[in-house]
Amino acid sequence: MANAPKTTGPAKQESGNSSNVFASLSIIICFILGYLVWKFVMGDASNFIDDNPENQPKPGNYLGMVYHAGVVVPILIGLFLMVWVFSIERFIVIGKASGTGNVGNFVRKIQGFLKTQNIDAAVAECDKQKGSVANVIKAGLLKYKDVEANPGLDAEKSALAIQKEIEETTALEMPMLEKNLNVIATLVSIGTLTGLLGTVTGMIKAFSALATGGAPDSAKLANGISEALINTATGIATSTFAIVMYNILTAKIDKLTYSIDEAGFSIVQTYAANHK
Repeated sequence: MANAPKTTGPAKQESGNSSNVFASLSIIICFILGYLVWKFVMGDASNFIDDNPENQPKPGNYLGMVYHAGVVVPILIGLFLMVWVFSIERFIVIGKASGTGNVGNFVRKIQGFLKTQNIDAAVAECDKQKGSVANVIKAGLLKYKDVEANPGLDAEKSALAIQKEIEETTALEMPMLEKNLNVIATLVSIGTLTGLLGTVTGMIKAFSALATGGAPDSAKLANGISEALINTATGIATSTFAIVMYNILTAKIDKLTYSIDEAGFSIVQTYAANHK
């Protein structure tokens, strides 16, 4: 029966639970890695004068400079790693949803089979393509065959039934594509705000150096300004990368959604045109 694809519900729920576990573990691991990179790579003794992390960084040693930017840096590194991890994960998921071939070519093949009324060939093409887009279109095609096998049904109601089948299957398949995108969207704001937090703490240190009696502590002043600027730059870089990845991923999802709408419209219109 055409309703068979809906039996994938439990599998989708299990996939959703796995995605939640992946997101939680990824966030924790990214923060841990951020701290380890800050502490043991940037804070390596060889980056500092006299091999002492408490001293100034060696001239031109940027790792040491970033290390001295303060404890906000490992948080920013963790956020930056999270953008990478969740972007790669979304690319993989969207790639699987697209199937084995080009989605645009797949939709055109389906439309060609519909014009010749070769529904079985269209279903076989869906099996060959695989992925969420193919699953949705296959559900519509199977419903098409189902109503065709019952010529006594009202043509308008049958067309609505095909459209409803496509919409319901889309509601099962497509939400997983947008999962974890909210994490990337959140990182757009959090990256900037965390960088701003580091900027504020750095400026506090800079002004405290100026507030000392007598001559200002030049080393402390320089460290405070450096901390402020480095955190600002890292926060902006994280937010910028998150914005770029978010826009790329949403564009890919919109393209898949449009392909489903285009193929679904063709299926419904083909049925309606043949049963006027």
